Amino acid sequence: RFIAKPCAINLGIQDSGPHRAQPNAILEKVFTSITKSPDGKRLEGLSKQLDWDVRKIQRWFRHRRNQDKPTTLTKFCESMWRFTFYLSIFFYGIRFLWTAPWFWDTRQCWYNYPFQPLTSRLYYYYILELAFYWSLMFSQFTDIKRKDFLIMFVHHLATIGLITFSYMNNMVRVGTLVLCLHDASDFLLEAAKLANYAKYQRLCDAFFMLFGVVFIVTRLGIYPFWILNTTLFESWELIGPYPSWWLFNGLLVTLQVLHVIWSYLIIRTASKALVRGKVSKDDRSDVESSSEEEDVTSNSTKGILSTSSNGSNRLNGHVASSQWTGE
Repeated sequence: RFIAKPCAINLGIQDSGPHRAQPNAILEKVFTSITKSPDGKRLEGLSKQLDWDVRKIQRWFRHRRNQDKPTTLTKFCESMWRFTFYLSIFFYGIRFLWTAPWFWDTRQCWYNYPFQPLTSRLYYYYILELAFYWSLMFSQFTDIKRKDFLIMFVHHLATIGLITFSYMNNMVRVGTLVLCLHDASDFLLEAAKLANYAKYQRLCDAFFMLFGVVFIVTRLGIYPFWILNTTLFESWELIGPYPSWWLFNGLLVTLQVLHVIWSYLIIRTASKALVRGKVSKDDRSDVESSSEEEDVTSNSTKGILSTSSNGSNRLNGHVASSQWTGE
C-alpha cells in the first residue's frame, strides 16, 4: 500500500480495471446463478429473449468475467510483496548458512542427531518460512483459480508438512538447505512478473530465462544430488532407518516429482522461444480455469509473460504454462 503502489504508479501502471459490462438484469442473473460461460444453446435462447446478437451476448459475458479479475496494479503490488519476501529470506538464509558446517558438508546434518541445538536464527528462519507458506495456502482459495491449482496445492501441503515435520523431529539442518535451495529461483520469477506488468519486455524475458536456468539447475541438479542424497543415503549410513525416515523422504520425493513437472513446462516454453524468437504463450498461467475462449483468439502474444487485453499476466507460482490464454 505504501511502497508497491507508489512504485507502480511511477512506472505508469494505472489502477483501472477492465471494461465493465453493460448493466442487464437477465444476463446478470444467468451469470451469478447458472453459468459464467453459457453454451451455444443458451446463447441462442438469450439472444431471442433480449433481441441481442449472439456475439454481443458473448462479449457481455467476457466483459463480466474480466470485471471480477484483479487490476494490473493489484497484481504488481502482490508480486512486489512476494519478490521482497523471497529475496529477503533467500539472502537471510545464505548469510546464515554460509557459516554453518552442514552447508559445506551435508553429513554434518546427521552427526549427533537428534541432539543438535536449535539456535534463535534457525528458529526464526523456520517460523518465517512456515508462516509464509501457510499464507500462500489460504490465499490460494481467494485468488483467481489457476490451471495448476492442484499442483500448487500439493506443493504447499508438502512444503508445510516438511517444515513442520522436520522441526518436530529436529531435522532443521537439512531443512534449512531445502528452504534456501527453493528460495533461490522464486524471487527471479516475481522479478520477471514485475517487469512484465511495467511493460519492460526485454527485462522480463531476461529475468524469466535466468529464472528457468536457476530453477532447473537447483531443482533437477542440486536438489536430487545434494539434498536427496543426504536424506536417502547419508542419513541411512550414519543413523540408520529411523522411524520417520520413510515419511520424511516420501515428502521430499513428492517435491522432486513436482520439480520435474514444472521443469518440463519451463523447457517447453523456452523451446518455443528458441524456435519463434519469443515466447508467445505460457503453460502455467494465471488464467481462470474456466478459461476465456474469446480472449485466446483476440489477445496478442508478446514476450514470455505476455499480457491480455485487460492487462492481466498469465504466469504465477513457479512455472510457465502451456497457454497464455488471458493472463
